[in-house]
Amino acid sequence: MGENISTRVAYGLALEEFGDRDNVYVFDADLKSCTMTQYFSEKYPERFFNIGIAEANMVDIAAGFATCGAVSLVHTFAVFAAGRTYDQIRNSVAYPGLNVKIIGSHAGLTVGEDGASHQCIEDISLMRTIPKMTVIVPCDSHETRLATKAVLEYEGPCYLRTGRCALDCVTDNFENYKFEIGKGVQLADGTDVTIIACGLMVQESLKAEKILEAEGINARVIDMHTIKPIDRDIIIKAAKETGAIVTAEEHNVIGGLGGSVSEVIVGTEPVPIEFIGVEDKFGHSGAPKELLESFGLTPEHIAAAAKHAIQRKK
Repeated sequence: MGENISTRVAYGLALEEFGDRDNVYVFDADLKSCTMTQYFSEKYPERFFNIGIAEANMVDIAAGFATCGAVSLVHTFAVFAAGRTYDQIRNSVAYPGLNVKIIGSHAGLTVGEDGASHQCIEDISLMRTIPKMTVIVPCDSHETRLATKAVLEYEGPCYLRTGRCALDCVTDNFENYKFEIGKGVQLADGTDVTIIACGLMVQESLKAEKILEAEGINARVIDMHTIKPIDRDIIIKAAKETGAIVTAEEHNVIGGLGGSVSEVIVGTEPVPIEFIGVEDKFGHSGAPKELLESFGLTPEHIAAAAKHAIQRKK
């Protein structure tokens, strides 16, 4: 059963659980108590390396290990993982297609009081535009555990996004839930509108679905944990069957989940689409809940966007 813990903690526990293979090597930039690689470091100290505050060097070292057959996992805050090390990820990892996993922790607005300098709201966009890169954004502890196992088994570059705050565990309530890279999961059925979400916005979208249900609106909710490769089939099916879509992400509305979904439907099944996310601005310091309200990332905002999308149907 999943716990109501952060995805970073869930990742750390899963890495300790599934990292028993001798070819799994973990690299951290002096943040093991934050990225939660501390669990792995205590159990497998011979395969853990603290590189210090040298993130770019860390990626290149991990790439070197990967050329020798290692499954290399690199850890730091998302703002450094996607920003400071972009050149190394692009040229040393993705270009040769090495088996390096980039784990970006403390992503999104809910890093909270650390403020704009540490609130990475562009990492999904940056990572998904790199050729060969797989991008995964799990929504709760249960999904993170399964995503971690899948990432370790996956051959090739991968970016896994985790967050700071504890989240409701929603996916373990579904009997037939299955995690597969590149396959979205339908968590609620509906015929009036589809809400497609990732990360913490999945739990907010399920709350929005209840708000809409109380108003007689049937909303479908899809957990799109893999942003790249995105599940085209589930998006096209939802567009055909519900005729309206809302995307919800703790990320800039430019280039993230919303952009990915739009790229699918614009050339296949054009329908009205609304975007819930950060409206192309930097974050600011504050309590996570207050920030989500300030930036319009709440169930109420999602429900309002869904009703607007429905009104736009032809």
